[in-house]
Amino acid sequence: MPIWTYLRSSLWFVPGLMVAAAIGLAAGLIEADTHVKRELLAEWPRLFGAGADGSRAMLTAIASSMITVAGVTFSITIVALSLASTQYTPRILRNFMADRTNQLVLGFFVGIFTYCLVVLRTIRSGDEGRFIPSLAVAFGFVLALVGVGVLILFIHHIATSIQASHVISSVAAETTRAVEHLFPEELGEDAEEDVTSAPPGWDEAGGVEWRELAARKTGYLQDIDADALLWFAGERGGVVRMERRIGEFIITGSPLVAFSSAAPPDEDETRDLNSIYTISHNRTVEQDASFGIRQIVDIALKALSPGINDTTTATTCVDYLSSVLSVLADKRIESRFRAEGGELRVIALGPTFDGLLAASFDEIRQSAEGNVAVLARMLGAVERLAHRTRSPHRRRILARHARLFSETAERHVESEYDRARLNDCFGRALAALGEPEESIPVSKEQAT
Repeated sequence: MPIWTYLRSSLWFVPGLMVAAAIGLAAGLIEADTHVKRELLAEWPRLFGAGADGSRAMLTAIASSMITVAGVTFSITIVALSLASTQYTPRILRNFMADRTNQLVLGFFVGIFTYCLVVLRTIRSGDEGRFIPSLAVAFGFVLALVGVGVLILFIHHIATSIQASHVISSVAAETTRAVEHLFPEELGEDAEEDVTSAPPGWDEAGGVEWRELAARKTGYLQDIDADALLWFAGERGGVVRMERRIGEFIITGSPLVAFSSAAPPDEDETRDLNSIYTISHNRTVEQDASFGIRQIVDIALKALSPGINDTTTATTCVDYLSSVLSVLADKRIESRFRAEGGELRVIALGPTFDGLLAASFDEIRQSAEGNVAVLARMLGAVERLAHRTRSPHRRRILARHARLFSETAERHVESEYDRARLNDCFGRALAALGEPEESIPVSKEQAT
């Protein structure tokens, strides 16, 4: 759900809920205090025997310190966001904002501050009609002690979360969840290919008159309600052909879909169609697994840039990309052609194994050039993926990428030792794919 995705990645929603919970907790303890017998509280005078002035002083100290710590927490979070954006890629900022620990810590400190304010206003001295909510005051002290532990936890968490391996693994985990959600079915023992051909009797180019329905917003396509799109086509007795895929940038007035109709689309059809699509100012991973891959690739490209030259981070990115692709390797990708009641209703645009594999490896391969460690790791990734799929079509795609890595090594790797190492990796990848044995040839320039 787009609204839930927005709330989950905001820094205000969870803290806001925790502030509301703190207000409710304070009100509940204050009310409970009025029903507790004074004699019961008097049995522990050192815990519940504080006077009005002492209770006010303690709660004031806790409230002022907690709002200060909340400000420090927010400042540390902003510094971490800035560092991650500069060192890795700006596209991972949403992951930091959606980090539940950061949200809970910020909400905890602001919640304690709010709790103390609510309790403070109920304390009365003798001339005001003496009332001291002893339970609520004592619990405020407990919250302050817990807050010290939470602060230590937060510092440890921030120090861990800005490490390259942690950033990459968290993006990979989110992308893997998206892949498992988008492609829940496995190919099965027979390794059937994805259905990409049109159903019998349908000729898209033969006499079908298409009418375009335009977008009413500018931004990235985040989400499509597939069931609503199928219903939209069925209600109008036609076929909807998607013109834009998830993750693409759309400009107001550009076509979202084409509809097989002799009559031009009316205002109601255009409005209904736009309500099925969610267009916003950024991409999200939930229905766009390629965006998660894009984030990891961006980190690898930054690591391979001449100014940074961090081979270890680049190879880590390749490892986690292979883990995401290994989940996809044996998943069935739904056909482009969606039917209802035996009638074709939607011609979809969706991800393909070939497209996601190219998005994962092409740019890294182009930037790696003579980096033997990265090329070897990418050939190792092809070998691992070969063991995860029995689809002949997908194995041919993997073999093509292995040969592309070989061509890159042929052009840029001159050391005989390094070429021998890459030849060994190349041979293992081809053997896993059941391809004839090959080796990386010596180019004419290197031979001379």
